[in-house]
Order: sequence, then C-alpha cells, then structure tokens
Amino acid sequence: MNSICVYASSSDALEDRYNDAAQRLGTLIAHHKHTLIYGGGGIGLMGVCARAVHAGEGHVVGVIPKKLVDLELAYQEADELIVTTTMSERKGIMAEKADAFIALPGGFGTLEEMMEVLVLKQLWYHRKPCIFLNINGIYDHLLSFFDALTKAQFIKEVHKKQYRICNTPEEAYAYLDTYIPEPVHEKWF
Repeated sequence: MNSICVYASSSDALEDRYNDAAQRLGTLIAHHKHTLIYGGGGIGLMGVCARAVHAGEGHVVGVIPKKLVDLELAYQEADELIVTTTMSERKGIMAEKADAFIALPGGFGTLEEMMEVLVLKQLWYHRKPCIFLNINGIYDHLLSFFDALTKAQFIKEVHKKQYRICNTPEEAYAYLDTYIPEPVHEKWF
C-alpha cells in the first residue's frame, strides 16, 4: 500500500475533535510513508490533514477542479496539484491513484465520493479497503440507514463487509496494516 485517499469536509466551522482526528490521520499517513491523495483543498479537514502530512515530511497529491482553484480554495503547497475540469474527472483520478479510501467526517461531497468507491467495489472494479472514520459517532445515522436498507433487502448482508467502521485514526491504520481483500463476493442482484 502506497497511497491513501482521504475524503473530508472543507468546513472551517467544525469542533476541535474533528480537526484533531484529521491531524492525527495526516500524521499517521506521513509516519507510514504513504502518499495522501485528496481533494486538493487548503481549508477544513482537508487542509488540516494535508498540512499534517507535510509536517511529518510526507507527500501530498491534491486533485481539484479548476472551479475550486479559481475560488482560491486549493492547497498550493501540495507536492502535486492536479487540476481537473469536472468533479467526475477528479473522482476518477483519486480512485485510480489510491490504494485505500478513508472518509473523515464530511458533508454531501464526502458522502458522494465514498458511496461511489463502495459501488465500484460492489461491482468488482476494485478490492481496496474502504473506511468510515466515525469520529464522535458522526456516521451512526448513516450506518443505521445501511442497516435499514439491508433489512429491506436493498443491500445484502455480505456487502456490509465492503467497508469498515473505525472510531479513531489509529484504529483505521491498524485495520489497513492487516487488511486482506475479501474474495470476489456473490452477486448483488
């Protein structure tokens, strides 16, 4: 494993516990000599994580649409800043470059990006680890919704093995260190 894709909030209005988790995750990425692949922002949890990777002398690759660069939201200190035309292009590049995916707390964008890599995993496009970093139980309601979808048979129980719930960055890295891809799973239909 060489690179970790982190999806995260761009909000600067978050409680310290979320910033602390993003900083600790960035420190762990640098410590393990992994490359951070992320949305290229210099603000919110994205910026906190990227700066922590750099503080640990790690490598940062940002992938950001030109529209967000024009709004001066890019982390210009990134070792590599890939500017895309669309969000779809951004997501494709991030998914291709990543060996694992971690969703820090975030909003619609974070959820949409993580849902896409889970769909790709369900469709057998990859077997990479996918982790929800459930700081302060932020994803509890989403996970309950997944349970409801499973109960109603929209999601098979076996597909819930495609992601891992971790409560701390350290727990996420412990999982990554021992990750063994599941065999190709049964069909979803």
